[in-house]
Amino acid sequence: MNVMDLFDLTGQKAIVTGAARGLGEQMAIALAEAGADVALADKNLKNAEEAAQSIVKTGRTAMALKVDVTDEQEVEAMVADVKKKFGKIDIMINNAGIATVSPAEDLPKEDWDSVLDVNLTGVFLCARAAGREMIKQKSGNIINTASAASFIVPWPQTHVHYNATKGGVVMLTKTLAVEWSKYNIRVNAIAPFTMKTPMVVDSRIYEKSLKTWQERCPMHRIGEPWEIKGVTVFLSSNASTYITGSTILVDGGYLAW
Repeated sequence: MNVMDLFDLTGQKAIVTGAARGLGEQMAIALAEAGADVALADKNLKNAEEAAQSIVKTGRTAMALKVDVTDEQEVEAMVADVKKKFGKIDIMINNAGIATVSPAEDLPKEDWDSVLDVNLTGVFLCARAAGREMIKQKSGNIINTASAASFIVPWPQTHVHYNATKGGVVMLTKTLAVEWSKYNIRVNAIAPFTMKTPMVVDSRIYEKSLKTWQERCPMHRIGEPWEIKGVTVFLSSNASTYITGSTILVDGGYLAW
């Protein structure tokens, strides 16, 4: 097989959560450009529909779904709807995530709960729902969005709850990879450093933190959202068939020093 053929996703059916903008949108576009049909799930249905339309223009099939990943019933309905339309689910990308900033001693419990619910419980609920279908078909590929914060404490932002959830995503990824390998299901994660997404740029800490982020990164810049596309296709495709339980850093060398 030609090496480029290993990256071909023609005929594959995928779901991406948090797909209305930012990294999730770029992941969905990447899958479609590689040949997959994609369901874009997000709480913001209007933006998800706009992103889906841009994919349809490329000649792939896309659908938009309004989904709260913390709601078990909505997650189950999402998987059922995609299975009904696409016939199967080959790729599940659990990307939906949120963050707030607060010193640990001042962090409200409601902020802890909301970030934990989306970033960790939501990932589990979506992985479980898709995993049940993949177990039936004896194949599948699950990719979770972790973070450089899964391994180190980023600075200058203070978000103990976010860091804790992303650390949890890495261990969740490893555990599911071990449990589901017997069903020919691979489970991996992508761990980006700060990327220039709308969520980051619109945050109240962006302007005062950007210089520090750039100085602490060996490449002296933060990432562009499109730079998530290559690793997304790699982990989704036959180019990575002997990789499971792994977390791949996309961090400009941030963890190298």
